Amino acid sequence: MIAVWFSCGAASAVAAALTVKKYAHKEEVRVINNPILEEDEDNRRFLHDVQDWIGVKIESAINNKYATQSCVDVWEKRKFMSGPMGAPCTIELKKNARKLWEQENNPDWHVLGFTVEERKRHERFILTERENVIPVLIDEGLTKDDCYAILKSNHIDPPRIYAQGYPNANCIGCVKATSPTYWNHVRNVHPNIFNERAEQSRRLGAKLVRYKGERLYLDQLPADAKGAPMKGLDFECGLFCEEWKL
Repeated sequence: MIAVWFSCGAASAVAAALTVKKYAHKEEVRVINNPILEEDEDNRRFLHDVQDWIGVKIESAINNKYATQSCVDVWEKRKFMSGPMGAPCTIELKKNARKLWEQENNPDWHVLGFTVEERKRHERFILTERENVIPVLIDEGLTKDDCYAILKSNHIDPPRIYAQGYPNANCIGCVKATSPTYWNHVRNVHPNIFNERAEQSRRLGAKLVRYKGERLYLDQLPADAKGAPMKGLDFECGLFCEEWKL
């Protein structure tokens, strides 16, 4: 049995489609999502569109310790938001939820949405977490931009969060981000969420943003502060896309 971990992003959607196309005729392929309250609500629309596209029901894997599946609740309960080793929301709502699902279902192989430019992330994952990973996107030499183009060529509208200028379909106001560019983008596009993160991070003592070599609270970040640009998506729908009608 192959477990495909679908994050509501373009890359994991294409990874799911490729896995179904390549293996579903001879192996059981299950596609699983970790629902997160702080993701944009259009991610649910995208999930249903992908489910219809690939012809496989997308299951949910949750950690019952957090019935709301809310990152905010994790941060509040743990009194901790983010650090050098990551964020507790990832551990509780994704990693631990995945482990619970695995214990119950015993998959033989895993597929994640690692693209060719994330080869090092894939290698780190198989060293530190799971060896039994099929790198379907890396094997095909597919980039994030390629995945976005494949969705478009198959008439799948990606999550609207991409059109709002975010580089991925993760939670809005992701506490693993330290870039002033990112946080001021959140401030401009989702001011209420920025203010919520600023209040909670100040109350919990979490300096989430790095600016001019110094860690700051979000409410200390100048509104015009910039760092490295966020990488967006660039694609052309042409012959390449026609070759990847899935």
